Amino acid sequence: MADAATLNCSKPQVPTAAGASTLAPTRAFAMLSHCGRVRHANQDACAALPEHGVFVVCDGMGGAAGGEVASHLATEVFLDCLAHRVSPPPDPAALDPAVPKSAAPKSVSSRARLAEAIRAANQAVFRHSRKSPSLHGMGTTLVALLWEEDTQRSKDARVSSTLWLAHVGDSRCYLLRSGALHLLTQDHSLVEEQVCAGLLSRVQATASPMRNIITRAIGSQSTVEPEIASHATQPGDLYLLASDGLSHELEDNAIAQILASAVRPSTLAASRRNSAAPGPAMQSALDTACQELVEAANANGGRDNITVLLVACA
Repeated sequence: MADAATLNCSKPQVPTAAGASTLAPTRAFAMLSHCGRVRHANQDACAALPEHGVFVVCDGMGGAAGGEVASHLATEVFLDCLAHRVSPPPDPAALDPAVPKSAAPKSVSSRARLAEAIRAANQAVFRHSRKSPSLHGMGTTLVALLWEEDTQRSKDARVSSTLWLAHVGDSRCYLLRSGALHLLTQDHSLVEEQVCAGLLSRVQATASPMRNIITRAIGSQSTVEPEIASHATQPGDLYLLASDGLSHELEDNAIAQILASAVRPSTLAASRRNSAAPGPAMQSALDTACQELVEAANANGGRDNITVLLVACA
């Protein structure tokens, strides 16, 4: 696969941050994964292809080593698919003068690229699960970001971008904007369906013994339907991808407080003034935020693997 920054903890009892690469002059990222205080193995995986604007977190499920196999395989196939841009099909106007040029396809859309990468990951995990009885039923959640740069802007203008968000399962994406935390994904879980149907309150869902039951997963069936949506980014945005080991232990307001405290507006503003690179202060802030999120989740119980990936838009 293409070169990627990855963090898959083979020795998860030692939390090690994987930092730091720049995606573009105004973005930086950091990630951290830990097995938690109860589990003996880490079935989460996280990785990035910053040069392609791709970031992903997976949370595996399955007996024995199945969950770890599923999350790592899905991550690898997903990134590898997005690393190879699909060439647009031939221009029909060039092949047939009778076809108007307006009918010529422009390029493969970001939505289509994400959908194909998820389809490929799902097929890879599903097929692999059928090779061994010990892997039957394995699967993984997936939440991912893909940046689509506006290359038509003037060279003198700040590059704008559209963020594409895809997810399957209950791993989440949050946005911290102007001090307010927004949940951008909706869990594909049994309790979420019950909340939407009015059968459970949010408080009841938090305490439900069925809150770990997900209704969609990569690899558990031959096909899967992801949710894919686009979001306009703003300078100062901070995006968090996380497995449910974080969201099950920390309330949203606690997550927001940690992020706002570690990544202060002054740090983002300083990074915006330095258009050459996000700089060491930004990278240090992201690393610190990852560490503090994991430590807080562990302090609240650490009953599952915990994985966080932060991307800042300065």
